[in-house]
Amino acid sequence: MDEHKENIQGKDVNVKMSEETEDEKTKPCSRIRPDEETAPQTSQPNRDFSHPVYKEISLANGHINRMSKDELRIKLAELKLDTRGVKDVMKKRLKNYYKKQKLVQSAAEGGPTDTYYDYICVVDFEATCEEDNPSDFLHEIIEFPMVLINTHTLQIVDTFQAYVKPEVNPQLSDFCMKLTGITQQTVDEADPFPEVLHKVVEWLQERELGTKYKYAILTDGAWDMSKFLNIQCRISRIRYPQFAKKWINIRKAYCNFYKLPRTQTKLSTMLEKLGMKYEGRPHSGLDDSRNIARIAIRMLQDGCQLRVNERMHGGQLLSVPSSAPVEGAPPPRNPGNTE
Repeated sequence: MDEHKENIQGKDVNVKMSEETEDEKTKPCSRIRPDEETAPQTSQPNRDFSHPVYKEISLANGHINRMSKDELRIKLAELKLDTRGVKDVMKKRLKNYYKKQKLVQSAAEGGPTDTYYDYICVVDFEATCEEDNPSDFLHEIIEFPMVLINTHTLQIVDTFQAYVKPEVNPQLSDFCMKLTGITQQTVDEADPFPEVLHKVVEWLQERELGTKYKYAILTDGAWDMSKFLNIQCRISRIRYPQFAKKWINIRKAYCNFYKLPRTQTKLSTMLEKLGMKYEGRPHSGLDDSRNIARIAIRMLQDGCQLRVNERMHGGQLLSVPSSAPVEGAPPPRNPGNTE
């Protein structure tokens, strides 16, 4: 629902937005200063960046900044790295290759390391919609997909998909069925949201996420958790699940990492900038999630340290500063009823 989410962003008033988040809508992603590129984000507070490895990284960055696009492509090819993408993407890829090499060597010698989560779980809901959504329209989740990335192997290792029977507007609009490819019969035969959420929790628990393995939720924008899940929990009269209260907004991470404007963070555009094409059916929740996962994997390959950058608190959508300690999502539990 990539483009359609853009259309409803300003219309849905079912969740309060903090002033900080509203401001972020009207300005491009914050730019990373050149001197910040040499200091990777870390889960360990008060890190000493005087370690010699960071000077070496800084010198390599300076050399890469002076390279032409052709020189970057030649060097990437020599290192057997991906040569696709615009100049800024290739530059970032090369810088982070050398950064990772230096940090791996440093870790072997007892120096700084570069690790966050064991798994990243991509979620991209499909929800009921109309071509021109009225301001009071309640979007109900009708597809709950998840794609699991192993951050150590950089592979998609598992998927989950369940359709959901809507309660308030059980009849799908023609526009919704055409957009998502989900039929009326599919949702009629599906379980209601509380039962689907129970299956989701069981799926996460079976993979020992939040207990044995550290993990985080990742979404394409803020809407999935702050709007769709928030609204759905109210409709279903259940509490908002704790494990979904913090997540990685890949759009924010993408534009900050590659230093691109927020106008270039639609799913199709992000893929294009990375030299990739969409695979599957657009607006299928599972296919969208797979393609978002492909972007996340490419960013990890390029050296991006994906970390939680948004959260829900007291019904408000808030940003998580990069200075905050890095924490994985809590063990998944079924939320109680609100009544």
